[in-house]
Amino acid sequence: MTIAVALVLVVLLVPSVYLYLLALASIRGIPTPPDRAPSHRFLIAIAAHDEAAVIAATVERLNALDYPPHLFEVHVVADHCADGTAAIARRAGAVVHERESGPRTGKGEALSWLFAGILDTDADAVVVFDADTRVDPEFLRIMDRRLAAGESAIQGQHVIRNPQSGWFSGLAWAMFLIDNRFQNQGRANLGLSAKHMGDSICFRSELLRRVGWGTGLTEDNQMRQALLLDGVRIAYAPQAKGLGEAPRSWGQARKQRMRWIGGVRKARREFRLRLLREGLRRRNAAILDGALQSYLPAYSSLVVIVAACVAAMLAVVRAGPTELPALLVWSWLLLLVALFIYPFLGLVLERAPLRAYLAIVSGPLFILWRVWLSLLARLGRRDIHWVRTQHGC
Repeated sequence: MTIAVALVLVVLLVPSVYLYLLALASIRGIPTPPDRAPSHRFLIAIAAHDEAAVIAATVERLNALDYPPHLFEVHVVADHCADGTAAIARRAGAVVHERESGPRTGKGEALSWLFAGILDTDADAVVVFDADTRVDPEFLRIMDRRLAAGESAIQGQHVIRNPQSGWFSGLAWAMFLIDNRFQNQGRANLGLSAKHMGDSICFRSELLRRVGWGTGLTEDNQMRQALLLDGVRIAYAPQAKGLGEAPRSWGQARKQRMRWIGGVRKARREFRLRLLREGLRRRNAAILDGALQSYLPAYSSLVVIVAACVAAMLAVVRAGPTELPALLVWSWLLLLVALFIYPFLGLVLERAPLRAYLAIVSGPLFILWRVWLSLLARLGRRDIHWVRTQHGC
């Protein structure tokens, strides 16, 4: 029994050490290249389905960015819209493309359709935002400097702007602070690829022409895997911020999470073996990291597994004399404690306000909820379809 318990501990230490490696790597900041005269031409792309409530404010803010107006243009694909999204976006100053043919299967298909028609322009790079994103005025200037430094895919910092809208949105805000720090900044500092978050991200036009935008329920995750196989690492620019809305209710969040979990599982099955083989063949750390992500459990699943193992072990210890060494029992307890404090370390590094810590205190409920959704996605027989998340209401 002792050997089996020790072996399980060693197995679970692998993803735990991996998480802490990214956390330690995130301590160092990411500098922005020196300021320069803007020169890159940007095409800003937004996919919008029935976004009449938010699209005008988004387009107006984008047109007011601190960047020479002749060097960027805002394009909106009004995807199967039944409201006034197209007309409102035009009045706000966007170039609007109305898509009414083909299936309405989400942002990926809409953007792929848009890029098929406009990527033959003279734009040097394409930036993608969600229809509700409020963009920092310096965003394009920062991306211009990163492109001049030779980068071809750059993820900005995606921030939740409505933490006050409810329990879930407050928790999502705190989690994004941690995720940006550990998953993106940590990877960038290790020379790995940051996450493709589907929003506030920039690509060179020739890269999009070669690789294409992703498809499926989670086209951002799928595209990241394809980029890794193409030898492209996504850089991270934390100074370039895009502020988006989180779902305001658990009902909306459930639909969004089910779509995400289903899409990620599908992309992992499609790419993980290829990533592993190519990473080993090329001896490429970024590709191997992508493969490792596909095999390791998510943080929430890891916490539940470790907590269940600790509870079972403590029950055995309390039942009477046991052969389990005290050192082994304490090692399990320390692992659980390390996983518990992990998100709080991210908030410390981000110098987050007190309300972020208070939000994370409710994290165990989210963890159980997310693991339950993962089980439903794995065991459920119904197909998971794209469902629009409401904004601005």
